[in-house]
Amino acid sequence: MYLLDSQPTAGEVLQAFERDAPFLFMGAAFTTVGLVSAAFCLLRRRYDALLLSMAAFAALYGLRMWLQADIPRHLLQGGTFPARLIPAISYLIPIPAFLFFQLAGFLGRGGKIIFAGPSAVFLGLVGGTLAFGPLPLFQTINNFLVIGVLCAVVLTSLRNRSGDRDFIVVRRGLLCFTALALWDNIVSAPWLPKVEPWGFAALLACLGWVAGRRMLQRDLELGEIQKELELARRIQLSILPGAFPQSASFRVAARYVPMSSVAGDLYDFLVADGERAGLLIADVSGHGVPAALIASMVKMAATSQRAHAAHPAQLLAGMNAALCGNTQGQFVTAAYVYLDAAAGELRYSAAGHPPMLLLRDGAVTEVAENGLLLAATEFATYSDRTLAIEPGDRLLLYTDGLVEARNAGGELFGEESLMAALRGTAGLAPAQAAGRLIAAAEQWAKAQDDDLTVLVCDYLGAA
Repeated sequence: MYLLDSQPTAGEVLQAFERDAPFLFMGAAFTTVGLVSAAFCLLRRRYDALLLSMAAFAALYGLRMWLQADIPRHLLQGGTFPARLIPAISYLIPIPAFLFFQLAGFLGRGGKIIFAGPSAVFLGLVGGTLAFGPLPLFQTINNFLVIGVLCAVVLTSLRNRSGDRDFIVVRRGLLCFTALALWDNIVSAPWLPKVEPWGFAALLACLGWVAGRRMLQRDLELGEIQKELELARRIQLSILPGAFPQSASFRVAARYVPMSSVAGDLYDFLVADGERAGLLIADVSGHGVPAALIASMVKMAATSQRAHAAHPAQLLAGMNAALCGNTQGQFVTAAYVYLDAAAGELRYSAAGHPPMLLLRDGAVTEVAENGLLLAATEFATYSDRTLAIEPGDRLLLYTDGLVEARNAGGELFGEESLMAALRGTAGLAPAQAAGRLIAAAEQWAKAQDDDLTVLVCDYLGAA
């Protein structure tokens, strides 16, 4: 019994509610699933056509179930638009539904054609219904197209012999929905109950089961990846040297802040005794695990050239020869400085690396002697630059993550700001100075988008 056009009695309202309660509940549930799925896409900030088509399908399907119930229909009666709204939504629902089937692979190789043709007709039916009202011809065309596409879905899914468990589960839910939908579209009579919503509930349940299982599996996989990354981080930290040994001539401090768990920056003390210091800093192109693996190779290449530690150009040339052809197209910048307290001088060379900075008597100057990047070509050559050092000198080696840090306006931190920050560290111990320089870049940057590494060396004078 449907509610009459006149004001219904309390008994009639109660009977209508009891009869429609399951469908009102399912309609609300379907609409909620659709809205939550769409919100999930927005929160991820990633376009997912499959999920969005499923969201639109579920939301429109649930909305139609609500509008078809006796109580909402009674509230909407009167006027031409409400009478045309339900048929228009019915003709609109197949568009996201068939798009979902096509994206999920249930329409076979010709899925785009099967989707595009009927979708254009359904849009025409929506426009025609809103303009001219719910004509019987429109319902006949709708039923014919829905039956045709659903039959194609059934045949395609049955031909697919995939042994994937998730596909089998979704296919069962899809076949259940398709069978009940075909029943409602072929055997359509006012006195027969609608069974298609139960099929749609079965389809959503199967999709939910698959989504839940995959989410659990993904969480387990992410957990394993996090464990492996943590192990890789500990291994990478283990290849970095500890504190610079106690020296009468030098005080050295390093600060290393990777962008992610592992990084492509590297520093090492190739020579560390009372009168000599050999400081290396390197930066591998890229980020993450690949860069970290190359950084390990750079460490080995540098260690193998320790015999040339007093000659920076020879050391870099040997490292280049060892790395060429072994870095999978990734390049390395590096800088090396050798300090000799007995001779009162330093020798410096670099391979495509930012210049070393020298703080002396409150003034900062650049020390540059650059050759080609490491691992770029086996014919690269390098040269040394020799400078006298004085007690109180402070040297700074750093990677380009500092000067290339960008603020919210896209402006670089830059070399001038780094020089100013270095001048501001006068009087601080090397460890404090290194922390101050890193903090200056971090405060400037909107977000850390590169690895940050600094080496600060103070020359105290000959022992």
